[in-house]
Amino acid sequence: MSLQRPNGNSGSSSSHKKHKTEESDEELLMVPDMEAAGSTCVLSSSADDGVNNPELDPTQNGVSTAKRRRGRNPVDKEYRSLKRLLRNRVSAQQARERKKVYVSDLESRANELQNNNDQLEEKISTLTNENTMLRKMLINTRPKTDDNH
Repeated sequence: MSLQRPNGNSGSSSSHKKHKTEESDEELLMVPDMEAAGSTCVLSSSADDGVNNPELDPTQNGVSTAKRRRGRNPVDKEYRSLKRLLRNRVSAQQARERKKVYVSDLESRANELQNNNDQLEEKISTLTNENTMLRKMLINTRPKTDDNH
């Protein structure tokens, strides 16, 4: 497993001048490369007390890191593919459900607008008939003028 130091210096001369407590603090700040480690490495939060942990030695895992560099594990590829496929299916199902809700909302809105339009057309027809009737009444109630003047 490869480990990265925060400052990027793994073996500088300034590291020999540090106290033991500072070294353990630096070891706590080291970040493991989880992708190269796989799922078999377990890290503890306690200090090593100067003893190298064989699971953390990057030289012993040279074979597994070289294997990792060539390509992903076929089982891992298949797992990721199936996981992506499942997520895609769930997402597609959710999209279909959202579309159903959207279409039903549009249909109900269209029905409301159609009903409103029908009511307005009926009102227009009623008002037009009333207007025509009132005009006729107005003409009938006017005093007739004689053409003899």
